[in-house]
Amino acid sequence: MNRKLIRTTLAEVKGKAREVTPQPRERNNGGPHRGGGSGPSPRAAQQAAAAVQVRKRVPPPTETSAEIFYYKKQIDAHTLMVIVLLDGEEIEGTIEWYDRGALKVNRKDAPNLLVLKRNVKYMFKADERVDKVQNAGQAS
Repeated sequence: MNRKLIRTTLAEVKGKAREVTPQPRERNNGGPHRGGGSGPSPRAAQQAAAAVQVRKRVPPPTETSAEIFYYKKQIDAHTLMVIVLLDGEEIEGTIEWYDRGALKVNRKDAPNLLVLKRNVKYMFKADERVDKVQNAGQAS
């Protein structure tokens, strides 16, 4: 028995789809058309609304994990940090651990501290402070 493989083209498939599916008719709400332009048809209004509809923006995530990444990097490297509190006091030491509201700071010649994050103004690496002081002395 000899069987022939038949391959259809995309044009043939589209042509058959047009033949099979009838074109949707526009509805007149309330019966036959009553003359005088009563405005755009409902279908035209839907198409216009769809064209005007804009995709809503998705807000950025509230948690970027940047803080977590920074703390983890400094903890793993045992980086000497300077933590400046809201009242101007500076605490120098390495961060041992952190959680949502606090940092544990290990200091060499002083007791370890648990510092609440809400009291921290900013922090930086102690090496950066030394570099700034040396550069200022060389510039003078």
